[in-house]
Amino acid sequence: MKNKGLFITFEGIEGCGKTTQMNLLSDYLKKEGFSVLKTREPGGTRIGEKIRDILLNPDNKKMAKETEILLYGASRTQHIEEIIKPALKSGKIVLCDRYTDSTLAYQGFGRNMGISFIKRACRLSLGTIQPDLTILLDLDVKAGLDRIKNRKGGNDRIEKEKIAFHNRVRKGYLKLAKASRERIKIVKADKEIDEIQKEIKDIVIRKLYRKK
Repeated sequence: MKNKGLFITFEGIEGCGKTTQMNLLSDYLKKEGFSVLKTREPGGTRIGEKIRDILLNPDNKKMAKETEILLYGASRTQHIEEIIKPALKSGKIVLCDRYTDSTLAYQGFGRNMGISFIKRACRLSLGTIQPDLTILLDLDVKAGLDRIKNRKGGNDRIEKEKIAFHNRVRKGYLKLAKASRERIKIVKADKEIDEIQKEIKDIVIRKLYRKK
């Protein structure tokens, strides 16, 4: 079991706590003897991090949505080839903070680009590797935005979007989860951190033993 790669992604609206939960899961899995790689999107590579800076810079208010999705796709393509594929091939558990579902939720639903358009015209943005398991941390949009309103360094370009945008993103995530029940597992993010982590651990352990 410990020699088989597993790709787990964490998704959710701004302020849902996915990064915290991913880090806690990584610590747990390492203690259990698994080889774990943590990464994130956009970013994950030197090139990807430079693209991330462009995408999230609040000064880039005039960025066209088509430009945005192509930049996400470029970052993801580099990420897959340089980091994700080699890690999975070597048997690591890859934990990724955002991935394909973010593109569908944020650009497909949030930007109203449409899922069919993205799947048809922007295939690179969806990546050539799909997750084995996705943890969707679901939270009320206002609660999530309240959590990050005093974030050190201020909010990025996406976080500064209007609440209607974030509501579309959340609804999009829930639609994606409904369509992919086997892969996407919804975890309510309005509970205590330890309680959320226990639920995530249980989901991941079941997945690990199923792959044995």
